[in-house]
Parts: sequence; C-alpha cells; structure tokens
Amino acid sequence: MSPPVSRRKFLGSAAGASLALGLGRGSAAETSASTPAAAPITKPVSEWPLWDNRDETALLDVLHSGKWGRTAGGAARVKEFEAAYAARMKAKFCVATSSGTTALLTSLGALNIGPGDEVIMPPYTFVATFNSITASFALPVFADTDAATFQIDPKKMAAAITPATKLLLPVHIAGSPADLDAITALAKARNITLLEDACQAPLAEWRNQPVGTFGIGGCFSFQASKNLTSGEGGAVLTNDENFANLCYNFHTPGGPKPAPSLGRAANFRLTEFQAALLLAQMTRLEAQAKTRDANAAYLSELLRQIPGSAPAALAPGCTRSGWHLYMFRYEAAKFAGLTRAKFLQLLAKEGIAASSGYTSLNTSAHVKALASNPHYQRIYGKKTMDTWVDRNQCPVNDRLVEEAVWLSQTKLLNPRSEMERIASVIAGIQKRAGELARS
Repeated sequence: MSPPVSRRKFLGSAAGASLALGLGRGSAAETSASTPAAAPITKPVSEWPLWDNRDETALLDVLHSGKWGRTAGGAARVKEFEAAYAARMKAKFCVATSSGTTALLTSLGALNIGPGDEVIMPPYTFVATFNSITASFALPVFADTDAATFQIDPKKMAAAITPATKLLLPVHIAGSPADLDAITALAKARNITLLEDACQAPLAEWRNQPVGTFGIGGCFSFQASKNLTSGEGGAVLTNDENFANLCYNFHTPGGPKPAPSLGRAANFRLTEFQAALLLAQMTRLEAQAKTRDANAAYLSELLRQIPGSAPAALAPGCTRSGWHLYMFRYEAAKFAGLTRAKFLQLLAKEGIAASSGYTSLNTSAHVKALASNPHYQRIYGKKTMDTWVDRNQCPVNDRLVEEAVWLSQTKLLNPRSEMERIASVIAGIQKRAGELARS
C-alpha cells in the first residue's frame, strides 16, 4: 500500500490544478492513501437509484403473481425481506413498513407514547423525526448537537431529561452512529426507553454491531435517496419479541400477533413490489458500501490537509458509517471570509453538487407553530408552551447549520480520482479565496 499523501505534495498539486479559475479538474494527489480497498468503478455515478435486470425481474415476478401486498395472501417477498434485513443487521425481528416515518410512527405507537410524554431528539435532523412525535401529541424536546460529529450531544440529552421524559430518540445523521455508549448508559441509568432513528444508517455499526438494537429498537428508511431504496419504504428492527409483535399489530390493524392491544393502530404496510425491489437492491448493497467506506476515508484524509474544511468526525465507538451523506464544516474565516453560499456556487461551477444541509429545525416556523397549537396548549398548558421555544435553544447547532456542507452518497460511489478532484477544487478555492471573495 502506498504511503499517505503529504500536505506539501497535495497542496502543490492542488495549486497546479488551479490555473484556470483557480479550480481545475486535475488530480490532487499522485500517490495512494492508506484506505480500505474500494470496489472497482469504471464510470462516474450521478443518477440514483442504480438498477438492472434483477430489479426488473423482481417487479415483474410480483406483478404476475397477482399478490401485491401483505394482505393478498402469502406476502412472500415482504417476509423474505424482513428475514434478510434482520439477518444482515444482526437483529432477531424486523417489521417492514411503508416508510421511515411510518416506522417511527409504528414504534411510538407500540410504545404508547402520547399526550403528556416528552421525547428528546436532536435539532440536526429531518423534520420527520419531529412529526412522528407530534403525531402522538407527545412533546418534542431538543438537545443540542456535538459540533465535531454533527450528532446529538449525550450531555445535552441528560440535561434535557425531566420526570415527563418517556423516550430518548437519537438520530444517526448521515448514516454515522450517535454516541451509543453514552446514550445507552444514560437510558439505563434513568430507566428511560431508547429508540434509534437509524433512517439514514443501514449497515452502520457501533463497536462492530449494526445499529438498530441498542435500545428497544431502531427505525430505517428506504426512501428514494437512501443507500438501500425502494422509492419509499421502512423497517423497525428489534431483539424484543413483544415489541416486534406490538409493532406488527400497530402497522396492520387487527394484527394477529400475540401482544396486548393498546387500542391504537394504523395501516403502514410495505407492498410486495417494494420488498422485491429491496431484495434486489440488497444484492449490491455491500459492494456499494465498501466503495463509500474507502472513498470517504480517502476524501477525509485529503480535506484534513486544507485548513477550514473539517470532515465530520466519527464518534469513537463507530466502526462503520452508513455514509448516506458526506459532511464537513466550512470555516469561512480560513477562506478569507468567502461566504459558504459563494463557496457552494464555485463547487457547482466545477460540477461538484453540494448542499448547505439542514437549517435549525428547532427554530423553524413549523416547529415554533406548535407553541400556539390549541391542542398542545390544552394538553400541556399555555404557560408551558409559551416557554417551550426558549427551552429548546441549541446554540451549537445554530452555528453548525451555518458551516455545514454536504455531499450526497452517490458522490462517494465515484472513482477514487473524483475524491482527488473534489479536494483539488476546494484547495484551489482556498488558494484564491481573497480574490474570489471580492469578485
């Protein structure tokens, strides 16, 4: 294995690549870094999802069977997928659902989370986490972010606990696990149920154990952008048979599993078509994951050599990220004050699609509207809801959302040379940042 790229060699190469517009398309590195071997890729990946005759055959088989859903008699593909996904994620039970959101709704319903209950969640997440809580008229409580990892801060979670706290709901953002050592210890010490929102994290691991079973269970999404996708779809994983049965009975009304009824249920079933697609997609999932692993490690090594581009750190117990996103912090001060918006425009000009990521969910109009919701004022009292917004201040997250830059998981499926080009472009922007900031 060749030695890692030296900072001098990398930056010198990047400078040479920046002659045109300061941004060029040449390689940033001439030697290989010590990173895992990637599955071979022969052309750039931009479209998603990827599919071939396996997916087509799977869909047609379901079509011709005439059995398209769990209630159509048999549900062979749904059951096969549940068994396959549980086995891959080292869980005892899997309940497939119609989306990641309905996996969360199913889990909170099975736990009988409801009015008067508080659920602690991160501010750096998709709004579905929040919506799954409010759908049960429970009260979402935000705990601030750890800036280095982009994940929820366990110390802030602990500080947010009250006698009304009934659930800890960390989210494994970008496919990287939150600090499950600290969070599971907190849940055990305070005797509070832990549920993992692992919607972005298929194949992610904490201390070599796939995420999803460190608490009562974990929720996954197979939405169109996800690394494992059926357009829409989801799943609940658990090692607790009673919880699995409760989830099954909640997700299909009048479900037959042996579990006491809570008087609550819905219709959140996965279709046979979705399950067939997922089984086909799983045949290439591990090879794609290895490519993302290798490219993420290599890109991080290169970006660390550019002051002001700080890759999101993996928490110490993370032995594998799902790499649904590649995230780094952009420090404008180290780019001569060049704004992040201008930085993103310059990346786009060079064919590198990047995003600024999430905004501050806890201060969004959608979230703040909850304070004046008449049902919530009736349940929790107007005084409680009047102070609820102030209670949810997350200053670390406020800064993070101004610095974050995202690359999609498809970018990590490109050849290794594309990681070098990305780093070269960023180094070229920094080299001319003062001039670019004034232009």
